[in-house]
Amino acid sequence: MNGTEPLHTIGSDSTDGQTTSQPPDPVLDALLAAWGHKPDALIEILHAVQQHYGWLAIPLLGHVAKELRLPPSLVYGVASFYHSFRLEPRGHHTCTVCTGTSCHLQGGSRLLHELEQHFGIPNGSTTTDGSLTLERVRCLGACGMAPLVRIEHAGGISFHGNMTADQAIKLLREGMQGGFLSGTALSPVDIYGDPLVRTVLENCDNKATDGLHRNQMPVAYAALARAVREMTPEEVCRQISASGLRGRGGAGYPTGRKWDLVREARGRKKFVVANGDEGDPGAFMDRTVMECDPHRVLEGMAIAGYAVGAASGFVYVRSEYPLAARRLREAIAQAENRGVLGRNLFDTGFTFTVRVRIGAGAFVCGEETALMASIMGQRGQPVVRPPYPAHRGLWGHATLINNVETFANITAIITRGAEQFMAFGRPGNSGTKVFSISGDVARAGVVEVPLGTTVRELLTLAGGITGGGFKAAQTGGASGGCIPAADLDLPIDYESLGAIGTIMGSGGLVILNDQRCMVDVARFFMQFCCDESCGKCTPCRAGTQQAVRILDRICAGRGKETDLLQLEELCHLMRETSLCGLGQAAPTPVLSTLRWYRHEYLAHIREGRCPTGVCRREAEA
Repeated sequence: MNGTEPLHTIGSDSTDGQTTSQPPDPVLDALLAAWGHKPDALIEILHAVQQHYGWLAIPLLGHVAKELRLPPSLVYGVASFYHSFRLEPRGHHTCTVCTGTSCHLQGGSRLLHELEQHFGIPNGSTTTDGSLTLERVRCLGACGMAPLVRIEHAGGISFHGNMTADQAIKLLREGMQGGFLSGTALSPVDIYGDPLVRTVLENCDNKATDGLHRNQMPVAYAALARAVREMTPEEVCRQISASGLRGRGGAGYPTGRKWDLVREARGRKKFVVANGDEGDPGAFMDRTVMECDPHRVLEGMAIAGYAVGAASGFVYVRSEYPLAARRLREAIAQAENRGVLGRNLFDTGFTFTVRVRIGAGAFVCGEETALMASIMGQRGQPVVRPPYPAHRGLWGHATLINNVETFANITAIITRGAEQFMAFGRPGNSGTKVFSISGDVARAGVVEVPLGTTVRELLTLAGGITGGGFKAAQTGGASGGCIPAADLDLPIDYESLGAIGTIMGSGGLVILNDQRCMVDVARFFMQFCCDESCGKCTPCRAGTQQAVRILDRICAGRGKETDLLQLEELCHLMRETSLCGLGQAAPTPVLSTLRWYRHEYLAHIREGRCPTGVCRREAEA
């Protein structure tokens, strides 16, 4: 059955709102049974139901609510909160255009607009004949192929990179007539990457894991064996603290200190969570790690579980990374089969299990309290802290949450020692950092370098800038700011970036040449934050909308100098009063561009023009 076929009426009778007895649906009941009718698995169940039926009809949601013994309003509230869930049927073909930072810079937003104009439907709508649905996604994490288009059809999913409007229109027209242009489709491996490592499990027959191949062969799980056999939990935490490792998710909080807080927290039940919800447009480092070396992430989580006293963990992966989720699940099965995950590891009595949980398209779930809500099957909305997850997290139990890359560093620290880890980087910024480089560069991709490496050095690794001279590097995505040309040789570390008004973020680095308009860049990120706001607090919900309106006026040449004052006041208000870190950081791109490129704002206002012509081209599109 697919989304174009009639469905059973399951749950409530639409004529009177009363629950009625309806014919059973064996497929739906089987999907529910596979998840054990557990309310905390609601999001996973909705994914499975949508995959089979094509969309989430109200009767289906009603049946899910009944079987899970949840209020129908709660189930509908979850389904309507996340972008990935479809509450209306889609067309025979669904064309999704990526409008992440790199795709936007390369014309992705204009591409979507031209498709809307050609097919006569707005974003998120379906043609009257049901042949095509158009929608956008904020980032597919494949920035080197910008602009990227994903097409879902009866035969599956196809990806098409470096697309123009004419190519996309021709592709869709031919597809809607029964075929696709030969040679244009990219496989998920082309988009999301082939594995770069081969993992050998020591003390487990030394057999290579299936599906992981190439030339690098790190020995996995030896660090876990050493930790549980030779070290106490306190000694593990002490080693992590001594390394100086800071959280690689953006805030840079000392990892060892966070582990100690969870280890010392009361309660026998604790959890470990790897945050793989890499939602920043222009960031694709965690995707690379999860796809290419999932065992390194799992081993780091298991070591953390031993150190803090947790017996189970979750890897939370954004729904746009299906290959990462698949490879993590395969790696978990491999590790369990070899006895390096599960019960009584290395005959020490230590037990640690890991499950993968898939997000559903909500940028706010990168915030740790929203992420936990999503894992528990709820709307991903942040809550006020304290209490912090280290004291009261998943289901009220102490929870350790670290970024995927943070966990990937643990094995090296345990194996080689804190001193060797500290040999890389700078004082207070030890170790290496993975960066994804995209935008106006010759070679977009992922690099791992010591903290303190300069933008100039990273540009060299990316083959240099293209299309003009260097103007800026955007760091930290929608929560970050700019590194101007004057600071091209600034060392990239937490404190140096903070001093110029930006953040490290998770490591996304978007290079902008001197043909880019920084007012347009600020508007892009504010629009992103506006679209992704969870809506819970007024400063973020209403503040981002008002900021977008002001930026729209300025880009259209209708702004006034008083708009800049109002914009700055609004940004400071959002920063000081928003509920969570994402709302508080949303103004950063605007404030950063105002700091370094105020003259471009003034040109738009005083001269009624965009100095680079970008805003005029966007308006014409």
